[in-house]
Order: sequence, then C-alpha cells, then structure tokens
Amino acid sequence: MAPVFDELLSANERFVSDFDKGHLDMPPARKVAVVTCMDARLHPERFLGHELGDAHVVRNAGGRVSDDAIRSLVISQRLLGTEEVVVIHHTDCGMLTFTNEQLAEKVQQESGVDASGIDFLPFPDLEQSVRDDVGKLRSSELIPDGIHITGAVYDVKTGRVSEVADKA
Repeated sequence: MAPVFDELLSANERFVSDFDKGHLDMPPARKVAVVTCMDARLHPERFLGHELGDAHVVRNAGGRVSDDAIRSLVISQRLLGTEEVVVIHHTDCGMLTFTNEQLAEKVQQESGVDASGIDFLPFPDLEQSVRDDVGKLRSSELIPDGIHITGAVYDVKTGRVSEVADKA
C-alpha cells in the first residue's frame, strides 16, 4: 500500500489539471478570518459557503485563540485587510475529553518527556470556550477595536453553525 503522501500528490495532479485560480489576490475577498478546530470532520470552507480566496482559516486543536492564532490574526488584519473574525468550536470535540494534567501524564508515560508546563488549552464547557476565546480577542491590544468578532458552534451531527451569544 502506498503512503498517504503519494495519494495526496496524485490528488494534487488532478487539482492542477483544471486549476484556474492563480489570479486571486493575497487578501481574502470577504475580509474575514475564521479560527476553528483542526478536526478532520470540519470543512469550514464548505459549511460557511466560502470559495478559494474568500477567507483566512486558522486551524488548531480546539479552534483555540492561542498566542499563535493571534499572531496569524494580526498578520491577517494588519497586512491583509481582514475586518472580521469568527471563532468556531464544535460538538464532540476531543478538547472536552482531557485535562492538561491527564495529557501531560500520557506524554510522560509514552515518551518520557515532561509536558507538565504546556497548556494544551482543553475546555470542559463548549459554549463557554467560545465565549472565552471571543473575549480574549476583544481584550487583546493586538486586535483593532473596529474588528467585528463573533463566536459559534458547529454541530458535527447536523452541519449547522449556531451563534454563541455573549452572557448577559
């Protein structure tokens, strides 16, 4: 059986055969950046109706607004003109299933490496994690005041995106 990378290269050859998007501008056409999870069940371009060139998509475990996500958003906004950020977490997320201590212990047992100083950014409450990340962006000195920031949850069973309201 061929490695997955060989399959990826074959798929890319098919993609290249009718690729006609080389003219697209570097800034995203819809001036939006999306922060979401790396979960393979999420295809944010599809469930948000984006085409190639429409949006920046920042993905990481849990769709968390980490320092690196903020780094990407600063570049997206300051250099490439995005004016809106949407934070999207999802149901049935693996980040709901562990604590920092549990994962650090697993890493220690399996590799002998001490990961106890790492915040893996797990969360026990899905909607609150969205609120926390939206709040982190809104309070960041690096994110301009005029940037519209919204939070939502994607349901992996139905495909529906639902806005998470700020708590009153």
